[in-house]
Amino acid sequence: MSMTSQNPASPGDARETVLVIDDSPEILGIVNDLLKREYRLKAANGGEKGLALAAAKPTPDLILLDIMMPDLSGHEVCRRLKADRSTRDIPVIFLTGMNNEADEAEGFALGAVDYIAKPISGPILLARVKTHLAAKSAADFIRDKNVFLVGEVSKRAREMEFVQDVTILALASLAETRDNETGNHLRRTQHYVRALAEHLQRHPRFSLALTRTNIETICKSAPLHDIGKVGIPDQILLKPGKLTVEEFEVMKTHTTLGREAIENAEQQMGRSAPFLAFAKAIAGSHQEKWDGSGYPEGLSGEHIPIAARLMALADVYDALISVRAYKAAMPHEKASRIIVEGRGSHFDPDIVDAFVALQAEFEAIAARFCDSADDFPATSDPGARP
Repeated sequence: MSMTSQNPASPGDARETVLVIDDSPEILGIVNDLLKREYRLKAANGGEKGLALAAAKPTPDLILLDIMMPDLSGHEVCRRLKADRSTRDIPVIFLTGMNNEADEAEGFALGAVDYIAKPISGPILLARVKTHLAAKSAADFIRDKNVFLVGEVSKRAREMEFVQDVTILALASLAETRDNETGNHLRRTQHYVRALAEHLQRHPRFSLALTRTNIETICKSAPLHDIGKVGIPDQILLKPGKLTVEEFEVMKTHTTLGREAIENAEQQMGRSAPFLAFAKAIAGSHQEKWDGSGYPEGLSGEHIPIAARLMALADVYDALISVRAYKAAMPHEKASRIIVEGRGSHFDPDIVDAFVALQAEFEAIAARFCDSADDFPATSDPGARP
């Protein structure tokens, strides 16, 4: 057989491929005669040529490698094979006329799976080749199965994430159809929350809670903050003027209605999920105030969930700068002063500090997702709601 040749594969030839790298024509001939009936063979009479054949498609299933060769030693060839992603998983069996434990130890350290001593014994060669090809086949099966399973898990995760996103958007859109706010309000507040959370991610008070995963989940849940408004009567929800004390008490129930709706859904499913936990916190507590004067439970300070504290500032800021049926829009500078005045009373002080640092980004988000001037008939009274 040619010293740098390979046996041509016939159509449908499913035999495994063995590459032999040895500078001895005699050894190449012996190996060819022993293996050609059961395996496809590639052969090279030097290390460089062997590396080229190892990288050529189809890659061999096993390599028989001489240690002592004039151009590259077998150890160097093995080192290069194991350093190459395309060949590192091919099992290597050294062919050697040396009986040196140090050489064997070096070979195994480089990643070889076995040694066959010269002169070559036919039965030993056949048995070792068969054993290591079987082991490689099993390893390949497991690896391919793992790749498949990882792909399936990833696919299922994407499907679950899609269902989750659709659920959130559907619920938020349902509330939006009844409210006098726009879908852009949902987008703006979602982006405000993200900006605040990412800014505070390195803050010692927030670093443990605001992980990358939690930030993503909080941002996805943010549009559900007013889902409870679907339970508020139209004459209150859509009233253009100032609410009475009694009407405002009804309006305040949108927080508990939203949280209870999510809790009921959890109970019917028989399980919870991280995004639902954040959604409950945001829907139920985004009207709480740092000093305990908010609603529905009068929570204060750290007792208010972080997601709700972020949403509180984002929601108030957007309400201030936006046109509503009961109020005119407020300029950013005035809205910012109101937010800063609420530091330590309405809002978590550190979240206000983050807002101050991010004012340019808040303005950019507001501009990017601005409402049409015709969306709402503005009134001249910016304080029409209590």
